[in-house]
Amino acid sequence: MAIGAAIPAAAMADTYEKVKLGIDLFSLRAQKWTPFEALDYCAARQVQVVHFSEIRFIGSLEPEHLRKVRAKASALGLEVEIGMRSICPTSKMFDPKEGTAEEQLGRMIDAAEVVGSPIVRAVLGSGEDRVKPGPIEARIHDTAQVLKNVRAKAIDKNIKVAIENHAGDMQARELKMLVEEAGRDFVGVCLDSGNPLWTIEDPHLTLDVLHPYVLTSHVRDSAVWRVPQGAAVTWVEMGRGNVDIDGYVKKYVELCPGKAVSLESIIFGPRVLPFKEAKFWEPFRNTPAWEFERFLDIADRGKPYTDEPWEKGDEARREREALDESLGHLKRILGRG
Repeated sequence: MAIGAAIPAAAMADTYEKVKLGIDLFSLRAQKWTPFEALDYCAARQVQVVHFSEIRFIGSLEPEHLRKVRAKASALGLEVEIGMRSICPTSKMFDPKEGTAEEQLGRMIDAAEVVGSPIVRAVLGSGEDRVKPGPIEARIHDTAQVLKNVRAKAIDKNIKVAIENHAGDMQARELKMLVEEAGRDFVGVCLDSGNPLWTIEDPHLTLDVLHPYVLTSHVRDSAVWRVPQGAAVTWVEMGRGNVDIDGYVKKYVELCPGKAVSLESIIFGPRVLPFKEAKFWEPFRNTPAWEFERFLDIADRGKPYTDEPWEKGDEARREREALDESLGHLKRILGRG
């Protein structure tokens, strides 16, 4: 039976109406706005959540500044989520100049309490962490240990840590392993719909595996097609891809009730996954054949995707246009016009 098949239409319409729409400010990174300008922009687009996925977007972790951001968001009727980058001390993405992983995450937990965010979004790293000094299981263990070391503070302040499946770092099974090892009582998932494809994974499979752990999300569409080396993946505006993003969003809403659906619009051209080369498979040696077959099914249905290249200096305008197009499509999926 399809997801939602037994749910009355009126009940589903009510469920969609109650969905909290959000914008991840990474979508607007070229704007270089203050957090207050970003809040105004998001409020004008009638969303309910503003996701400050990195510290640079919120500007400062000073308590007085955070209190001003909280007050502004409250006045606009917006909820705030905050985030950071890598908390894995052995990831190539981790920045030790900012202190230990525990110190950095601890500061973010304090900041979340002040600004009124129920979560801190964080990442392990990127696809580079699947190769030397891999394997990824070692990085998962290192990240889980950091999380365990801050558990008492997170529990005391009632803040949860949402780990994203990020930039090709973890497949769904692996992120589930991380959450279970660290502790489901304070660790969950920031579910990204675009990143699974960088790990040769069907986003619908990622949702099927991780939905019990979801705390928040990043949503965007993707186009996937076959190329001589293997497959190509590019992120596109909502409705332009071939991963059934409409079905994904509807299933997410049903499986993750009350969790934000936050757009993360990223447009920068295709990434080739050369899976016909033997060396490609070393970081993915534990991928079950049936999972890869689901990815191949998507690629086989796809056609080469081309888009007008972004001119240098025009990124800010194109960002806004891409986000507005995607937000309009998302609202149509949910019956909001």
